Amino acid sequence: MELFEAIKGRRSIRRFRPDSVGDKDLENILEAAIAAPSAGNCQPWEFIVVKNPRVKQKLKEAAQNQNSLTEAPVVIVICTDASRSAERYGERGRKLYCIQDTAAAAQNIHLAAYGLGYGTCWIGAFEETEVAEALGAPTGVRPVIMIPIGKPAENPTPRPRCPLKKISRLDGF
Repeated sequence: MELFEAIKGRRSIRRFRPDSVGDKDLENILEAAIAAPSAGNCQPWEFIVVKNPRVKQKLKEAAQNQNSLTEAPVVIVICTDASRSAERYGERGRKLYCIQDTAAAAQNIHLAAYGLGYGTCWIGAFEETEVAEALGAPTGVRPVIMIPIGKPAENPTPRPRCPLKKISRLDGF
C-alpha cells in the first residue's frame, strides 16, 4: 500500500469482526509505534495490549460504554510516563511533550494496522483514573489513548475535511 493511500484511506472503525489479530501483525504494529518520533528521544510511552474480555469490559465502562472496546479482539492502551519527558524538559515535557509523543505513536499504530488490513479507532473520551485502575497502572503512568484493533465490520465513507486554503497560512496569520 502506498503511503498517501494509507493516510487518506484510513477510517475510524467502530464495528469489528471476531477474527483475531495475528501475533506477528500485532508485533509489527507495536514496532511501528516505537518508531514514532519523541521529544529528545525520551520515548515516554507504555503500550498495554488488552485481550482479556473482563479488562476490555472495564475499559468500555470507563469510556462511556463505547462498544468497539469489547467488540475488537485487541485494544492497545497508550500510556505515558511523564517523568521520562520531565527529566529532560521539565514541566513542558511533563505536560506537553509526553502527550505529543503518544499521539505520534498512535498515528503510527493506526497507519500500520490499516496497512495490514485492520481497522482502528482513536478513543480519547474516557475516565482516566478508571482506565488506570483497570490496567493496574503504577503511579505516574497516565492512560492517554485507547485504540481498538480488528478486522473491520463496516466501511465508513470519508468524513469532510476543512479545505486546505481555509486552514493553512504562509509565514504567519
